[in-house]
Amino acid sequence: MTSEDVMKIVNLKHAWEFILNMYVIQSQTNFVLLCEINRLVQEGFYYNAGKIRSTPLFITGTNYKPDLPIESVIKEDLDDIVNSDLNDLDRAVELLLYVMRQQIFIDGNKRTALIFANHYLISKGKGIIVIPEEQVDEYKNLLIKYYERKDNKKIKEFLKEKCYLHI
Repeated sequence: MTSEDVMKIVNLKHAWEFILNMYVIQSQTNFVLLCEINRLVQEGFYYNAGKIRSTPLFITGTNYKPDLPIESVIKEDLDDIVNSDLNDLDRAVELLLYVMRQQIFIDGNKRTALIFANHYLISKGKGIIVIPEEQVDEYKNLLIKYYERKDNKKIKEFLKEKCYLHI
């Protein structure tokens, strides 16, 4: 492992400790929480960790280029998902996929999105979403198709059937 890999793991540990704090787990799953999770996930890598990106970016393995994020739109979209008529698992999946596809931050979007969605599930007592190591390749392929808007049904089914742990 490189020192960068170790730092990413330590940052993930800090982000998980943060969302599992008894006061944080009771708080709303919203934009402010999302930014704090990204700040923890990216701490030591970028000076603007936890801030909305202001530069274009490219995602490896796909031609999809996300637009620059707009804070007011993101806040509204997140609120719409959290307040939707979906069940808790479907809301968590929508939160996860939304944050990943929008690429709100300069880096760490997938890690941030997973912890953010898990905050929602845990706060509702509904378990967690974990990508099993043996499923990572399939997950990445489905995610690329989702980014390119070729297929969003399969990745949602995949996340609910192969990655959801009801505890």
